[in-house]
Amino acid sequence: MGSYSPRDIELKWQTIWEERKVFKVKTDPSKPKFYVLEMFPYPSGRIHMGHVRNYTLGDIVARVKRMKGYNVLHPMGWDAFGLPAENAALKHGIHPAKWTYENIAYMKAQLKKLGFSYDWDREIATCDPSYYKFEQRFFIEMYERGLAYRKKTLVNWCEACQTVLANEQVEDGKCWRCGEEVTTREMFGWFLKITAYAEELLEDLKTLEGHWPEKVITMQRNWIGKSEGAEIDFEIPELGKTLTVFTTRPDTLFGATYIALSPEHPFAEELAQKKGFLDKLLAFREKVRKERRNIEEGRAEKEGFFLEAFASHPFTKELLPLFTANFVLMEYGTGAIMCVPAHDQRDFEFAKKYGLPIKVVIQPEDKTLNSQDMEEAYEGQGIMVNSEDFTGLDNETGKRRVVERLEELGLGRRRITYRLRDWGVSRQRYWGCPIPMIYCDSCGIVPEKVENLPVVLPLDAQIDLKGRSPLPELREFVETTCPKCGGPARRETDTFDTFVESSWYFARFTCPDHPQPFNPEDVNYWLPVDQYIGGIEHAILHLLYARFFTKVLRDLGYLKVDEPFTNLLTQGMVIKETYRCPRHGWIYPEEVSESGECLRENCGEKVIIGKPEKMSKSKCNVVDPDAMIEKYGADTVRLFIAFASPPEKDLEWSDHGIEGAYRFLRRLYNLYEEYVEKVKDITYTEEDFQSLTGPALKLRRKLHQMVRKVHQDFEERFHFNTGIASIMEFLNYFQDSLKELDISQKENLKLIREVLEKVLLCLSPVCPHIAEELWERLGGRGLISEARFPDWKSELLEEETFILVVQINGKVRDQIEVRRGIEREEALKVVMELPKIQRYLEGKSIRNVIFVPDKLINIVVS
Repeated sequence: MGSYSPRDIELKWQTIWEERKVFKVKTDPSKPKFYVLEMFPYPSGRIHMGHVRNYTLGDIVARVKRMKGYNVLHPMGWDAFGLPAENAALKHGIHPAKWTYENIAYMKAQLKKLGFSYDWDREIATCDPSYYKFEQRFFIEMYERGLAYRKKTLVNWCEACQTVLANEQVEDGKCWRCGEEVTTREMFGWFLKITAYAEELLEDLKTLEGHWPEKVITMQRNWIGKSEGAEIDFEIPELGKTLTVFTTRPDTLFGATYIALSPEHPFAEELAQKKGFLDKLLAFREKVRKERRNIEEGRAEKEGFFLEAFASHPFTKELLPLFTANFVLMEYGTGAIMCVPAHDQRDFEFAKKYGLPIKVVIQPEDKTLNSQDMEEAYEGQGIMVNSEDFTGLDNETGKRRVVERLEELGLGRRRITYRLRDWGVSRQRYWGCPIPMIYCDSCGIVPEKVENLPVVLPLDAQIDLKGRSPLPELREFVETTCPKCGGPARRETDTFDTFVESSWYFARFTCPDHPQPFNPEDVNYWLPVDQYIGGIEHAILHLLYARFFTKVLRDLGYLKVDEPFTNLLTQGMVIKETYRCPRHGWIYPEEVSESGECLRENCGEKVIIGKPEKMSKSKCNVVDPDAMIEKYGADTVRLFIAFASPPEKDLEWSDHGIEGAYRFLRRLYNLYEEYVEKVKDITYTEEDFQSLTGPALKLRRKLHQMVRKVHQDFEERFHFNTGIASIMEFLNYFQDSLKELDISQKENLKLIREVLEKVLLCLSPVCPHIAEELWERLGGRGLISEARFPDWKSELLEEETFILVVQINGKVRDQIEVRRGIEREEALKVVMELPKIQRYLEGKSIRNVIFVPDKLINIVVS
């Protein structure tokens, strides 16, 4: 066989798999299906170790399920539109299309080098018009159903990326992609009405419990943010109008001492106009817009001013001062709130700052609150006080009773609100799917005709290197005819947020070449995705949007499922220690001497070794997958990735660890080299092993125990690391056992043959190339990639012996190894011969013997 040569072996088998289309799959209702999918990548660079880990985990799952007899769909594609690809293209001064397709070709070659079992015939690139024409169709149908609309609103604006961001794309006040500070700006944009599905999105999270990580479910539940409360009407005598506020605490209504309005509220502007301080309001409004992110995240100081008017309390008719405040946002609730300083910390801080009254209306059971002495709001449960005839009620009962009274008097009503806001999908960038809407001076906003789709993104546009979209200036794109009246019209020049493409791609994978969006036979067979794998960072953005899109496509008649992903695995990050030079900053590991000094430019400074962090180019702690494959082979990389950490935990990269993985495969290869010729022509049946005894029987027990353990860890628990560990432990045991086996005996050679077969079958999902090679040399039938997972004999799962615990009067006095299934009389006879037990029984009378089979024996004496 020669020495282990990963490069030759891996290229050989990758070529065979591709030529034979081993992983091509078709819809087959006669077979149980399994759809495993890893989140597809942005083709804006090269694959990194985070990708490799994600796709390795998915490939192990796919290969195991295939070996278990499932019809497995395991596709791959490219999330090719959006800011990541465009920004990278702009940085390098070439067209995004050229950049994107070059990267797709390179990354595809990288993935093939890793031996992933993808059905490449299903490959999708979302920037292909054959893909996004259906996305445009879905949008038009959503528009016709009132689920897509255009409005002018305050939006999050990233100046660096020159585009709008959804709320979910703003992280700590910064752009999720480039990290620059986000501001707000007022402009028209297109929205998808995700709020119409808020309750269903929330309720259906219950069906995902136990199948999705609890952390992801909690994050989505909090983002949707359901609040049950009441809308309450306050009259404003100055305007002769009714102001409606929303509150989740109607039980504190009698503690309201002022009303706060958003500076965007029309009543605030009307009062300012009437009172002559419109300029002051407009300046305050602009200040709030600039500080919006800090306000939403609670980092801004509470401030506002008196609007020189009052609102009438619905029950007491007390006049409460009207303020405008920076912490009240127009798009949340009604843009106005009743303020109860004694029982809301935000209201408390504002009241203290502006000298407003504080009135206690909820008393806790363990102390008495006095408004003069309060240093913070009390927001807990308690008994209602100072609340007229509601006084004395517990506040939870009070919530219900107050709302009932408001409804009786026509002064309020029950209301449920959500933190979730409609999804703004307009982006002012070029590299995206064109929004298929047209503006006609006669007909207004008109959708493009479905038969005219796709509205193709022009690839001959001149890219603005500052990031501005060229589409508004491209006459041949903008100027069109109205689909309704045939007159001159203008196309929408915004493009879709890239998350639109990734919200339905998993469904298109079921029939990527079908002339309609979906082939019912295919999509109904394959969906939902049985196992989805990706990073926790997508918990809100992608996963929430995909859930929403699935429900919309269901209601449009395209799908029959309620949820897109049955099971979700969120893998940890790949991390590596960092090296920092006081003079040069972050440096690469090879720039550190053995004594810990910086080698860059002969620096000599002592290097600071930092804690392991997520791999990033900026911190010089990346590991190039290509370099690792070149040095060790894809199987070694896959083995280390799967073995070094449980999937859901962070994986710390270790040069020693990958060296160890390589040594293991080399040792495996050498072991097979030694025995292949001896056993390759040998066959066996179960009857051949009936007479095994001693070391041979023990070895076979260990083998079958290992197979069952790998099955449990690989298929049931995804504990690939412990499954691999059991294979390694067994091989060590096997090599030790070989010293005791007489290989001149045919039954022992048959046992060795069984061992070599089952070990390869168990290891093949992780290291498929070396497994294929050794399987072929062993004379295995067909490809190991098409073989079934090995069976195990249940009668071999238990050891043939066990440790019998020996007690005297209930106290453990000794133990002995005996054969499993030993009878009471025989066990007692064996125990009575133990020297230690004989000493304890000396001079004593045996009154009783309690025997628990295969566990213990207790001798009762007196």
